Amino acid sequence: MRRLGFLIVFIIAWGISAVCAADHSVTVTDMAGRKVRAPFDPARIVCIGPGALRLIVYLQAETKVAGVEDMEKRNPGGRPYWIAHPELRKLPRCGPGGPVSINKKPDLEALISVRPEVIFITYMEAGLADQVQRTLGIPVVVLDYGAFATFDRAVYDALRIAGKILNRKKRADEVVGYIESLRKDLGGRTSDITEAKIPRVYVGGIGYRGAHGIESTEQHYIPFEWVGAKNVAEEVKPTIGSHVFMDKEMLLKLNPDIIFIDSGGLLLVAEDYHKKPEYYRALKAFSGRRVYTLLPFNWYATNIGSALADAYAIGKVLYPQRFKNIDPEKKADEIYTFLVGRPVYGQMRRQYQAIGSMPDFVLPEH
Repeated sequence: MRRLGFLIVFIIAWGISAVCAADHSVTVTDMAGRKVRAPFDPARIVCIGPGALRLIVYLQAETKVAGVEDMEKRNPGGRPYWIAHPELRKLPRCGPGGPVSINKKPDLEALISVRPEVIFITYMEAGLADQVQRTLGIPVVVLDYGAFATFDRAVYDALRIAGKILNRKKRADEVVGYIESLRKDLGGRTSDITEAKIPRVYVGGIGYRGAHGIESTEQHYIPFEWVGAKNVAEEVKPTIGSHVFMDKEMLLKLNPDIIFIDSGGLLLVAEDYHKKPEYYRALKAFSGRRVYTLLPFNWYATNIGSALADAYAIGKVLYPQRFKNIDPEKKADEIYTFLVGRPVYGQMRRQYQAIGSMPDFVLPEH
């Protein structure tokens, strides 16, 4: 019975491969350094691994997606590309997904069952990608965002590679240009601020393989970098890559002027605040009520739109005069509309809290 099942899978794979070979094709060098020949403008694709589906939505090619990972369906919140396209939830599964599936052999039967012409996959080594491609007879194109929890221009290469295959080259260039224009705008508003006028800041509650409290932070927090903020986490040795689990006594010693909280960890920070109010009152940001919430963007690789929205909210808090023409909530919807096709900020706000607002537990009691 198992042999019969494998034979059926092989015949289907061979048939798909034959059709692809007959059609107009394109050759790309993927981000694992592999030369891959794929059908040009395929009708059916799948996206596997952190951030793969997001890139396809950015390219306005979501109608080509034939199946989605279990992870996407199981955890529907916090990712604007998924919120903007509820029709994706109705698609069949193409595998488990999630961080534990990174650079692992995918569910071959699930992939074959949705009949893709091209498989886009992130963070897979070349040898394994070659093996999967040989087994299925379907082109496997490896994409990459660069290092996790950061912004790396490698994502531009990923967009352009996928755009070349999907007949979305113009859209890929538009997305790259849009992101760069916002980064340039952020830098232009803040680049001439003198060192003495730059507040010392900190962000807590950063997600890292789950939710964490005030101690969880990033040394290279990209929204801070985009507005030239002085991140106190840079003064300590990182725990894992850019990530830091900050010792609470060290945070008290660093005593930043302003603290931001990633809303993904907001509930844990609130719980800890109520357990240890004296500690938080010793932090001048809390005693002076200079604590603000941000949208989580480290969720199955970097949600670039949320990171940009956070940067504008941070700029508004730190330098209100430089950002006086910016409404962070409207800016967030402008960004989401361009990248994912719909203004989904309202749904993000309902799930978390208003971007750049003070957490409820810090507000004075009435």
